[in-house]
Amino acid sequence: MEKLCTVVILCLLFISATHATSRRREAKEDEADKWFKSFSQQKQKTAKLRFYIQDALGGPNATIWEVARAEITATSPTMFGQVRVLDDLITAEPDRNSAKVGRAQGHIASSDLTKSALTMNLNFVFTAGKYNGSTLCILGQNPIGSSDRELPVVGGTGVFRMARGFSISNTYSYDAVEDYGVLEYTVYVSYVDV
Repeated sequence: MEKLCTVVILCLLFISATHATSRRREAKEDEADKWFKSFSQQKQKTAKLRFYIQDALGGPNATIWEVARAEITATSPTMFGQVRVLDDLITAEPDRNSAKVGRAQGHIASSDLTKSALTMNLNFVFTAGKYNGSTLCILGQNPIGSSDRELPVVGGTGVFRMARGFSISNTYSYDAVEDYGVLEYTVYVSYVDV
């Protein structure tokens, strides 16, 4: 009899938890539906953001790590097939000790057999300032040997929900001894003001 009571209680708890999860999901979907319906009636806002990515390529505090490579990578002049993940600090100024704005997180792959170029999927996760809690996502090919490298903004969250635009990046500085680079990003983005 005790086992039966225990089974019945566990079943009731499971059903109750499933029902509560379902209600939370429905409430979240209702909120999203309401936002999306109001989306087409809202005005577009634009923003120009400039920030710096602190790129620690080596050493004990590296923020970029290799996770895969192809058979050809070691002999390729472009490191073709190398895949890396990153979690870089974003700062307001080039100095690594300037105000922290967020993190650049994502993965990059060396994806061109003839020139140094990366296919990038990066999320700029803002953790301070007026965009705190929001993200922007960029995706595309980055020809790292060029200046004024343009990548599309393909979306975002929070303030930047349904964002679109583009970014221009340049290598601000690189210290070969420390294996440390600073990248300057200027992002032009439009988004819905809801």
